[in-house]
Formats: sequence, C-alpha cells, structure tokens
Amino acid sequence: MTVYFIGAGPGASDLITVRGQRLVERCPVCLYAGSLVPPEIVASAPADALVMDTAPMHLDMIVEEIRKAHGKGKDVARVHSGDPSIYGAIAEQMRRLDALGIDYEVVPGVPAFAGVAAKLKTELTLPEIAQTVILTRTGMKASSMPEGEQLEILGQSGATLAIHLSIRNLDYVREALAPHYGEDCPVVIAYRATWPDELYLRTTLGEMKSEARKAKLTRTALIMVGPVLGEVQFRDSALYDAGFAHVLRNAGKKKNRADA
Repeated sequence: MTVYFIGAGPGASDLITVRGQRLVERCPVCLYAGSLVPPEIVASAPADALVMDTAPMHLDMIVEEIRKAHGKGKDVARVHSGDPSIYGAIAEQMRRLDALGIDYEVVPGVPAFAGVAAKLKTELTLPEIAQTVILTRTGMKASSMPEGEQLEILGQSGATLAIHLSIRNLDYVREALAPHYGEDCPVVIAYRATWPDELYLRTTLGEMKSEARKAKLTRTALIMVGPVLGEVQFRDSALYDAGFAHVLRNAGKKKNRADA
C-alpha cells in the first residue's frame, strides 16, 4: 500500500500530470483538498472508491483515514493543489506516515505561479531584466516569516516575486517593496488562476490595494511583482543567437551533421 501525494495543478482540470491523473483513476481511496482542487479531477476515481473532501478535516482525521486504508491494503491518492512541495502542508503528513511505517510517494504538479505566467503569456526571466523568481509569502496570524525572509529583505534583489497567501496584507506588501521597485512597478493579482472564474488584475504597487478592493478579492489570489510584467525592452536570449556556440551547436554553422 502506498500513499501518493499528488499535485493537481493550479485549477484547470486538465493541468494535472498524466501520472497524477492515472493514480487518481486507479486508487481505491481518494482524499482531496476540496477548497482548492476542482471536483472534475477526482471525478475520475474508480466508481467504488472512497472519495473524501478533506477541507473540513484536521490532520488527525486525515491521517486516521490513511491508517484505515493502510490496514486494508488500499492505495491512497492524496490530492493537493498546485505543486505539493510549495505551501502544500505535506511535510507534517509525511512525518506522521513515517512514524506509522506507511509508504508514500510525491507526484509533482504545475505550481500556481507557472499557471499565471502561462495565462499572461509572460516569461518571468527576461535577459538583463530579471533572472530570478522568488516564491514567498508574508507573515500572518497563522505563522510568521523566518528571520531574513521578510519582503523588505527579499525586495532588495529586484527579482520577480510570486507572493502567496497575502491578498489581505497589501498595505505591508506595498510598504516593503516600493522603496526597491517603485510605486509604478507592474503588479498582477491573479485570482483563482486557470479556473473558469479566473481574474487577472494588471496594476501597480501603488494602486494594487484599491484595485483588489474594487474586485472584492479577499482570498485565493497570487500577487506577482516585477518589471517583467510590464512593457519592457529586452535583448534576445543568447540561447538561440546564431553567434552563440554550445555543445549541440557550433557558432555560425548553418547545417547540422544530418545535413552535411
């Protein structure tokens, strides 16, 4: 018996990986985070499978269902949103399973920031504009940020920022980042990215709170910050430059070996 922690992707039901979908289709037990995972994904579970929404359940209850499945020798599809390695709360579940001697595997998924970039048709790492993407959040009631990971410090990098779980903390986001990025820095607030009711607000650091308030956004939103999100001039990447040589291509060579 194995528990499979499966990343379901950012929201669209066809963005789960083939591996993840096949596991959902064959596991006799399916525990999914119903507040963030579309029901269409778990609808493909076997007709006689036990399918449970874990949104109203606490950790002990979830682990107990896994323990029961283990006792019956039934594989479990534990379905999380996005990629389970990012704010997936799987570490404490895996720690419990280790203590119980229950085997598990992790199946990666499309993270929310990648889903947003795809919908915006935006590359997050443009030559000489930004070559770093930072995934972070802000401290809230649930948990504070570790020392050294505050936005005031991360903002000094000038990197593209994907700020999770912070839609109710926009005043702080602006205060922390404006000295480094400027009030006019492009911002995209992505609400329920790739879901049927998705919404993308293109705004700035200075205007993002008022725009979010107009749209009545209070949860399930990702805040993207950085100059790559605006109208910027950048040079072509060296990767496909005719004068750039690498192990698979000689500089300036028009024919490959097959054509010689």
